Amino acid sequence: MDLVILNGRVITFDGPDAEALAIKDGIIAAVGSAAEIKEIAGTAKVIDAEGGTVLPGFIDSHVHLFQGAAELDYLNLYGAEGVDEIAAAVRPYANSRPDDPLLFASAIDYHAMGDRPITRQDLDAAMPDRPFAAMASDHHTVWANTKALEMAGLLHGAVVDEGSEVVMAGDGTAVGELREPGAYKAVLDCTALGGREMLGLMTGANPEPPVTAKERAVDKAVMLRGLEHCASHGITGLHNMDGNFYQLELLTALEEDGDLLCRTEVPMHLKHTDPLDRIEEAAEMRAAYSGDMVWSSRVKMFMDGVIDSRTAYMLQPYPGTDSCSAPLFSPDHFDEACTRADSMGLQIAVHAIGDAAVRQTLDGYEAARRANGPRDSRHRIEHIETVHPDDIPRFAELGVVASIQPLHSPLGGFFPPYEKGYLLHDFQYEHAFAWQTIRNAGAKVIFSTDWPVVPVDVMPTIQGAVVGVELPEHWPDQRQDLRETLASYTRDNAWVEFNETRKGKLRAGMMADVVVMDTDLEGIEPDQLGKARPVATICGGRITYRA
Repeated sequence: MDLVILNGRVITFDGPDAEALAIKDGIIAAVGSAAEIKEIAGTAKVIDAEGGTVLPGFIDSHVHLFQGAAELDYLNLYGAEGVDEIAAAVRPYANSRPDDPLLFASAIDYHAMGDRPITRQDLDAAMPDRPFAAMASDHHTVWANTKALEMAGLLHGAVVDEGSEVVMAGDGTAVGELREPGAYKAVLDCTALGGREMLGLMTGANPEPPVTAKERAVDKAVMLRGLEHCASHGITGLHNMDGNFYQLELLTALEEDGDLLCRTEVPMHLKHTDPLDRIEEAAEMRAAYSGDMVWSSRVKMFMDGVIDSRTAYMLQPYPGTDSCSAPLFSPDHFDEACTRADSMGLQIAVHAIGDAAVRQTLDGYEAARRANGPRDSRHRIEHIETVHPDDIPRFAELGVVASIQPLHSPLGGFFPPYEKGYLLHDFQYEHAFAWQTIRNAGAKVIFSTDWPVVPVDVMPTIQGAVVGVELPEHWPDQRQDLRETLASYTRDNAWVEFNETRKGKLRAGMMADVVVMDTDLEGIEPDQLGKARPVATICGGRITYRA
């Protein structure tokens, strides 16, 4: 044997629990009692779990790896309120980065200025001397100061993609709020990385002009840091939610160097502005990348924006407005995109947050099913922050997977609850962030973080699903059983990538992707789950992290 793990509380997700397991040649060789595994250990390296939970390696099924990795180096403005607090954070950061052409921050809150929108003048007051921009946690809005808008050529507005907006003031200048990637891409182009970390999200195309050798080396180093960060949280697998050939090339280069610490799937990103023939790129990606560590077999699309900026597509107008927002894809365009991708045997994942966006996505999957016949497609809808009750049974009926992020919900305790009557109508709360309701209706539910929207640390998300926080009574209880939640992060995330016979369970013959925790997760108080940490992460039999 190469490695044995002893004295654990081993959750196999394949029958009875166990105490120990043995690994050889990257595969689980045996699972059983500590005595049984000691007998076959030989000269194997030993990890003593000391009573901690041992699980299949966590699979985060919705991340933006390159973007999250880059943001590890950005200023984080989470919790900063008002000009003075933002200034206190950004000015020392600026002093530490004298060569950055544009200072960039993440996780600024939509309500950082209280009950009024953030403006460029606010950011001018916080950072008057250099171009400065900050992105919302949801990554759908960027705010920029005057110098940044001037640098990006946006101060007097710009023509942007449908669904994006440079918000303008009455005097013909930009307010500073840039909604959706089509509006803020020009700002990211001015950052130290030139926006390469978000090209998979913004366009799905490769960098133009092609990167230099120096830029490629920088990008590989950024990605490696991100992978190390993921492994430190017990993650052995990632489903990226943006993609281009460039990211696949970087990941493959890291694998060749022996530095790819997490198995990573990368989709082809089809934008609503793309010709449908571009779906052929997804087939090209699948043909070129089909390994155990790096692969591509999915098309990702966006149907709408987010609730906070009122760009999520709703069945009824937002409170106090006559706007439902609008879908990025027209129904016919989307139905045809789904039908083509499905006919090629590709999996589809669609960002849909508003109840109308969720309905239109389900309609598209149903159209593909009518055209091509039923198959085990495991098509996904990402987020589902509001859903009409009539559409909940359709998930199970159509075999659609609900891909949900518990910390996106105010129920998870990371973001504050919505002000009642401002973003949602009273009747919408009953089916907002309704992961348990959807599960109870028979649908498959999987969990993830959407890193860097929230930290890629798995355990706070698990605590958010199991315990959550107390909210006003108009928020329904969606809390879940711990084992069910752990399964949604391991076994079920392996299933959704069509790898249920190879990983996601601890049994002989499965890939040796394992995480050893520092405590018995079922023996601690549920409100302490978020503090639990891995002591070892193992991917393919290789120790990728050790505390």
